[in-house]
Amino acid sequence: MADSKAWRGAAVALGGALALALTHAWAGGYHARAYHTPRNAYGAPDLGGVWTNDSLTRLQRPDGVTALVVSGPDVADARRRLRAVYEASNDGVGGRESEWWDAAALGQVDGQLRTSWIVEPADGKLPYTPQGQALADAHIKAQTTAFDGPEARNPAERCLLPSWGAIGPPILNAPYNANYEIVQTGDQLAILSENNSTVRTIRIGAHAAHLPPEIRPWTGDSVGRWAGETLVVETTNFRADDASRPGPFYPGLQTKVVERFTRISPTALKYEFTVEDPTVFARPWRAEMPFTRVKATLYEFACHEGNYSMTGILGGARAVERAQAAATPTK
Repeated sequence: MADSKAWRGAAVALGGALALALTHAWAGGYHARAYHTPRNAYGAPDLGGVWTNDSLTRLQRPDGVTALVVSGPDVADARRRLRAVYEASNDGVGGRESEWWDAAALGQVDGQLRTSWIVEPADGKLPYTPQGQALADAHIKAQTTAFDGPEARNPAERCLLPSWGAIGPPILNAPYNANYEIVQTGDQLAILSENNSTVRTIRIGAHAAHLPPEIRPWTGDSVGRWAGETLVVETTNFRADDASRPGPFYPGLQTKVVERFTRISPTALKYEFTVEDPTVFARPWRAEMPFTRVKATLYEFACHEGNYSMTGILGGARAVERAQAAATPTK
């Protein structure tokens, strides 16, 4: 009997050691087998194709939601609060989920349902300085007070940029037309946004340098480099005039955005970005967002052809001015 117990004890010990060894071997093999992005014709990781960042999750976490990651019954509450934030600022035609939204579900990053793309700071809010908050407030106020001419309106209304910050940088997600096509060459990467059919070009390579500071494109100036499987992109030279961005992210003249594009599976791309500007933000902030590969065709947005709203906005403002002038007593 004693020999039998000793044998069983030795077997258990051996089994534990074997299991531990197999665990370490599996872990090592797993890391060794981490996804390796296919290479394109230029030998670089292939990010090409059509992708979507369609999601109900937005850049900032809605009030009343404290957790970055939700599960179970908390998912429905987070979704309700996210919908309420969007609908509160979109009361007109086209501003309701039933009309033309695509987004319906929370976004998933690393298998977790996220309530905001911002992961740092922990509250999921943009960490504005007083100066930065004043800048953002001025942008927002201009949308209800600046009607002197088209130059005072935001670039999405003028068909110059996508709405919702959809082309970035950083790239944010619109609730409709949230599709992108990426095309690469040896020293450039182009991102076409279906929202407003806008192309953003990133120069890649050791010799790529930023433009002079006096040249400030609508989407800033983007320079990239490969760090293993990841494309790291630094963008500077942002515009900071009142009508330069459709929101909700308003850069300053010193803003720097660093993006990281990493393909983590045949159908998934992880997008990360860090933003810093000591005059606008009290600290650098960081966000993560998923892109999913889709079998889709991007369609022309035709913003200019259908841009009757600009005439209506400015014509309406002139009508208000005439009515106010008519109602003002003459001296």
